[in-house]
Amino acid sequence: MQQVISLKDGKPIFLHLPDADAEVMPSVTWGNFAAVFTPAFWATQVWMDAFDLPDEGGLGDTLAEEVAACLLGGHGAPAEIGLAAYDRVRAFMRANGPRLSLAEAEALLSEPLPVRGRSVRYRFAKQRALYLHGCLAGLPMIDETKLNDRELRDSLCTLPGIGPKTASWVVRNRRRSDDVAILDVHIIRACCQIGVFPREANPATDYFGLEKKYLDFSTAIGVRASILDVVMWKTMRSVHPRLLQALINVSNQVPVLPY
Repeated sequence: MQQVISLKDGKPIFLHLPDADAEVMPSVTWGNFAAVFTPAFWATQVWMDAFDLPDEGGLGDTLAEEVAACLLGGHGAPAEIGLAAYDRVRAFMRANGPRLSLAEAEALLSEPLPVRGRSVRYRFAKQRALYLHGCLAGLPMIDETKLNDRELRDSLCTLPGIGPKTASWVVRNRRRSDDVAILDVHIIRACCQIGVFPREANPATDYFGLEKKYLDFSTAIGVRASILDVVMWKTMRSVHPRLLQALINVSNQVPVLPY
């Protein structure tokens, strides 16, 4: 057994994990909790981060705002630029109502955005404006109060420009759902490294199959899928791909201490 020790309110607390060579899933071992990107590492990070993670709400107060936030923050848009675009769109929606004309959406996204003291243009403004206009026009046909998490995700996928990842992001933010997964590039990288996903994993062709593997993995290590997603995203986003193998090589030399 592996024992992890941390402090809470000045007192030691303990997490007990299976042996490093024990299987967490078929052909996937727990690994050393001190070795980066092993299942034991992720279980430990979620356990430790749970002390400090705020009970965050979504990015928006309404379904329309949440859809706008996730739509503008997806499709390869850097997080900071997506949030800046969303802030502008949300302010307009709150002043003028939840629907935008196509011309209004284009105007809002075409004007340069202030991001960290710089003036930045939002990429593909006309295409995203078309999606945003279409989504906000179609949302009144979706009654989220009558749908469970996956049904809501499926309904959102019928809107223009919304795929499973963006729809899952909306549902996770709205409901803190553990029944859907946001399979962005950072989660894919992490799960491929663990061995939960095959090296050639492609969510564009097998989103729901990979989602099931991710949800099964979170259950197997005993953590909430929605929290594991946040921890993985924050961690993998901070690691340059070129440093990934070097970190793995160094951490794999850390011995497992028996307990």
